Amino acid sequence: MDAIVEYFSNMPTLHRSLMLVGGLTLFFLIEQAVPLFALTYDRTRHTLLNLFFTLTTVLINFLMAFILVFSADWVVENQFGIIQWISMPLVLKAIIGLMLMDLIGAWLVHWIEHHVKWLWQFHVIHHTDQHVDTTTANRHHPGESVIRFIFTTLAVFIVGAPIWLIFIYQSASLVLTQFNHSNVKMPTWLDRSLEMVFCTPNMHRVHHHYRQPYSDTNYGNIFSFWDRIFGTFVRVDNTKLKYGVDTYMNEKETKSIIELLKIPFVGYRQPIEYDKEESL
Repeated sequence: MDAIVEYFSNMPTLHRSLMLVGGLTLFFLIEQAVPLFALTYDRTRHTLLNLFFTLTTVLINFLMAFILVFSADWVVENQFGIIQWISMPLVLKAIIGLMLMDLIGAWLVHWIEHHVKWLWQFHVIHHTDQHVDTTTANRHHPGESVIRFIFTTLAVFIVGAPIWLIFIYQSASLVLTQFNHSNVKMPTWLDRSLEMVFCTPNMHRVHHHYRQPYSDTNYGNIFSFWDRIFGTFVRVDNTKLKYGVDTYMNEKETKSIIELLKIPFVGYRQPIEYDKEESL
């Protein structure tokens, strides 16, 4: 455990970059081999669009990284936060710390973004993707990247996370979000086994169905049990899913960088009401 802490305490930027590129490449190739949904769309154009938003996310996190470093140093020096207050073995600090970072820095902010209108207007860009695959993972409006960074920083103070724990969390979050957005057809036994602890593609895809109530379920990123605990977990036949969000199905909006960037600033669109509740 000491070696892991040492590595993540001084994790080179190059290694983090390789994790981003390597993960995207790996899942991209697996999607080619065993896709759940046929790759009938213009994958090059789709990938380039999503990579633009990935790069803006990387840039914002890079520019604001000093805040995380300062916060991590402060909580350690002042013994502030849950894992600083409670004496426990190092491995337990890592496990509990990672779970709480995921709860606050990923699940909670995600749930809030779906229930606060002005935050939803930033988050909806992520949901406008009508061909969800591993490149969708970081399709976030720059404004949402800032919002999520704020919640990650909040998590650092609540948890008392040192820099090594932050890097473990960010690394796990990156790999799992690339995995659970991937268009990969998985054997049921494997999916169900992993789903006991982690968010899998079969679990998270439901969240990208184009209409409610399914888009308001399965908010998890790393761990699947938060949705079970808070009653937002569902399981459906993935082959019946339709991606996107019903208020933004016009491809002139969903395939244009300029139009997507404008969405948070042109007014909130009310959810569509249907005569019949959908059952997948």
